[in-house]
Amino acid sequence: MGLMRPLFLALAALALAGAAASAAEPYPSRPVRLVVGFGAGGPTDIPARFIADKLGTAFGQRVVVENKPGAGGMLATRELFSQPPDGYTLLLCTHFEAINTVLYRNAAYRLEDLAPVSMIVRYYYGLTLSNAVPAEDFASFLQHTRAHPGEVTYATVGAGSAQEILARQLEKLAGITMNKIPFRGGPQVVQELVAGRVDFYASPTIAVMPQYQQRQVKILAVTSPERLRALPEVPTLKENGIDFVRSGWLGICAMAGTPQPVIDLVNRHVVAIAATPEYRSLIENGGSLAVASSPEELRQAMARTVDDMASSIREFGMQQE
Repeated sequence: MGLMRPLFLALAALALAGAAASAAEPYPSRPVRLVVGFGAGGPTDIPARFIADKLGTAFGQRVVVENKPGAGGMLATRELFSQPPDGYTLLLCTHFEAINTVLYRNAAYRLEDLAPVSMIVRYYYGLTLSNAVPAEDFASFLQHTRAHPGEVTYATVGAGSAQEILARQLEKLAGITMNKIPFRGGPQVVQELVAGRVDFYASPTIAVMPQYQQRQVKILAVTSPERLRALPEVPTLKENGIDFVRSGWLGICAMAGTPQPVIDLVNRHVVAIAATPEYRSLIENGGSLAVASSPEELRQAMARTVDDMASSIREFGMQQE
C-alpha cells in the first residue's frame, strides 16, 4: 500500500484536468455512475439501486449502479479517483472508506480526498448464527463457544472490516475465542451461513432478514440501544449483559473538487428520496433506519468512525502495509 497514495493523487490530478473541459455543461447532461464496492444484492447494493433509480428520474438522466467488489471497497474508491471530479461518478460510501484510512499504515487516500454528499442509511448489526450450531439464544451460544474454544467460525468481509472488528470486540467482552474465515462479500457469507459452512456473522440486519424470516438462520441479538421495530422478538446485547452498541452507515460521496452546486443538487434530491414512504419501508423492514444528512453531517460520521475503530484496529494488530 505504500505506493498507493501517490498513485491515487496522480489519478486525481489527471481527473481534475479532464474536468475543466466539461465545467460549463449543465449537470447532469449525460448518465451518472454510482459505484458500489460490494456485490449485487447485498446491504449496500439494495439501497444504492433504489437511490439510483429515483435520482435518474429526478435528473432526467440514467444513474447506473456499477458493482466493483473487492479489497474492502478499495476497488470502488480507486474507480472514483480515476474519474474527473464533476459529479458524473459517485461512490456509495461506507464505513470502509473511513476504516481504510487507519487500517493501512500508508493509506491510499485521506478522508479529505472525498466530498460527502448525504447519508442514506443508518443500521445496526444482527449477531447471526447458522442453524447448524446447537444454540438458540445468546447465552447458549456463549456456553457452546466457551466449551469449544477456537472451533466456532466467524465470517469477515474484507481485511479490517467492521464485521471483523465487531467479532473481535465481542470475543474480548464475552471471553470467547472464535476462528476467522474471510469472504469476498456479504451475499456469499449468507449463503455459507445457510449451508452451515460458517457459524457466526455480525451482519447488518438488512442482509440477513429474509433468511431469518424463513428460519434459515438465527439472529441471537442486535447491537442497537433498544429492540428494533422490525425484530421485536430479538433482544439487544445490552439485555444480555454486554454494554455494546454499534451502528454503521451508508452514504453518497463524490470526489473532492466536485463543484459545490453539483454536491448541493445531489444532496437535495437524495434527501427528498430518503424521506419517501417507499424508501423508508424498504430500509426499515430490514431493521435499518432511512436517514439523510447534510454533507457536513456525513463528514462528521466518517470522522467518528475513524475515532471509534482506530484503537481496536491497533489493539488487535490489524494494521496492514
